[in-house]
Amino acid sequence: MDRKVKVVQFGTGKMAVYTMRYVFEKGAEIVGAIDVNPAVIGKDIGEIIGGENKGVTVTALENAEEMLQQVKPDIAIVTTMSLIADVRDALMLCAKLGINAITTCEEAFYPENSNPAITKELDEMAKQTGCTITGSGYQDIYWGQLISSIAGSTHKITKIKGSSSYNVEDYGIALAKAHGSGLTMQEFEDQVASVDKISDEERQKVIESGKYLPSYMWNVNGWLCSKLGLTVERQTQKTVPQTYKEDIYSSTLGMTVKAGDATGMSAIVTTTTKEGITIESECIGKVYSKDDYDKNEWTIYGEPDTTIVVARPATVELTCASIVNRIPDVINSKAGYVTTDKFGELNYRTKPLNEYVK
Repeated sequence: MDRKVKVVQFGTGKMAVYTMRYVFEKGAEIVGAIDVNPAVIGKDIGEIIGGENKGVTVTALENAEEMLQQVKPDIAIVTTMSLIADVRDALMLCAKLGINAITTCEEAFYPENSNPAITKELDEMAKQTGCTITGSGYQDIYWGQLISSIAGSTHKITKIKGSSSYNVEDYGIALAKAHGSGLTMQEFEDQVASVDKISDEERQKVIESGKYLPSYMWNVNGWLCSKLGLTVERQTQKTVPQTYKEDIYSSTLGMTVKAGDATGMSAIVTTTTKEGITIESECIGKVYSKDDYDKNEWTIYGEPDTTIVVARPATVELTCASIVNRIPDVINSKAGYVTTDKFGELNYRTKPLNEYVK
């Protein structure tokens, strides 16, 4: 491509501060931004990033379609919500207009195993208009490519076990609420844990209805199986509340989480495969106490056993850099809803993004 890649940003919250700056610093440009928050509508994006004005102001969601048709971006970055049903409208708008889109929505990383109906709908629309929709972020490397790379150096694998923890304070209110942060034990049981106390058949019905609430690892396990060429036989999920012995204030929720109430949750997803390899992954998302820190730990069991630990990763920055570095892959991809396991490796970009676009 012999011009700068043109990007529109959906959502101008915590993550967008990084994605927008990274886009400019990788030699591309933000040509539009969209939000629902009256406090930011009409603001110059430079003010949000924390720099000089860029001459691009935030558009209200109701005017998004008109703006997108005017600025004609190559790709949209969607950093709003964690469930595919909640980003469906933004992604569908992009698909309808033939605009590529990449989202930090965690379910979007591999949505066909949790919401096949919306995935199919987006896939069909994107194929009609010739664009690509995908999900990426922290998990693309740290729960995905890192593990598949280690697998490539292993003779025989019997089990893959992973655990990742993160502070829900860093990601905004949608994520905190999805983790049950601030709920009493009874509320957590009713609103979060009860969803998974069902049979496989019942779960499949809920998935087909589009109402299933997957933990992040549900989609990660699906992605890993696809990347490693494994055939899923059974997948289960259970959620366990996390608590703390003292009250903790959450600035994201704007409330004090009382001692003994849920600060968040641990979700454990177990996948058994036809090839005899089990994947067991856990993500722990909660309001951190002063003693907690992010940790990502994976072990591949077999010949040989290998454990890799990433302590205190800068999860927000890594998420946003992964999104921006994936932009050329999305533009170059075949049309449809294409998950990143089909893109090949996620690479560091030394040159402006347009130089990687075929």
